[in-house]
Amino acid sequence: MKIIFAGTPEFAVPSLQILLTSGHEVCAVYTQPDRPAGRGRHLQPGPVKALAVAAGIPVLQPLSLKTDDDLRQIRAFDADLMVVVAYGMILPQTVLDVPRMGCINVHGSLLPRWRGAAPIQRAVMAGDAKTGVTIMKIVHKLDAGDMLHKEEYELSATDTSSEVHDRLAALGAIGLAKVLVQLEQGTVNAEPQDEAVVTYAEKLHKSEAVIDWTQSAEAIARKVRGLNAWPVAQTQYRGEVLRIWRAEAIDNEANDKPGTVVSNHKIMDVMTGKGILRLHEVQLPGGKRMAVEAFLNAHDANGANLT
Repeated sequence: MKIIFAGTPEFAVPSLQILLTSGHEVCAVYTQPDRPAGRGRHLQPGPVKALAVAAGIPVLQPLSLKTDDDLRQIRAFDADLMVVVAYGMILPQTVLDVPRMGCINVHGSLLPRWRGAAPIQRAVMAGDAKTGVTIMKIVHKLDAGDMLHKEEYELSATDTSSEVHDRLAALGAIGLAKVLVQLEQGTVNAEPQDEAVVTYAEKLHKSEAVIDWTQSAEAIARKVRGLNAWPVAQTQYRGEVLRIWRAEAIDNEANDKPGTVVSNHKIMDVMTGKGILRLHEVQLPGGKRMAVEAFLNAHDANGANLT
């Protein structure tokens, strides 16, 4: 098959790699325009573009796909299929209608749960027992197309969103390879989504990073894991922002007001509205992420009040 691939970030890289070794022809890669990055704010290509360039695949980076020129260009590739993975742009219906076999998407949740922008983070923060990836047909409504295949992943009590992201990126490529075979053989089974059980994964906002210590230790622990690696859960520690990268809920009953720290040279526990949160990895402004033991070597946190 002749395939157009559309994707931008690291999550999409394994899927493109699978396509490049699948025996199919990747005739073009669409990706977001280069963005400024680093201290010098120089334009940097995204991970998908870097892989496509290295593989010698034509790369296109339009600002939209709504112009007549954009549509003519896509039609000129005469593609059988378009594969979309975290492209970052909604495809208009005129584009969806171009490939002979339509457009399919690799989505980071077990649809119809967690349609939308932040499915991995929302699954972790909600305490879901499992998540996964869904290969689906793309329709104009957000993440609402028929499901073609799912790969499941059991979430552990320590998984962070950044760790789950990497595992689902790999699973997405595995699922995509299976669907390509089914499409070739005409054996794909399209399953409609049950609209009655749809949930939406709203885009993450920086304001969500602030910890409310009156919540339970379990809820805060899920937030810490869910917001790793962005925007990272945070609190105020003696007038400074303390970012919390890793923590766990402890069953012990809190014996002081929420936000109070009880610590020694190895352990830093924070009282919550229900239970205790034990911090494992933290970061102060201008500093590096560090294990709590290292933080406590330089700070006497016992009795501090986090807000």
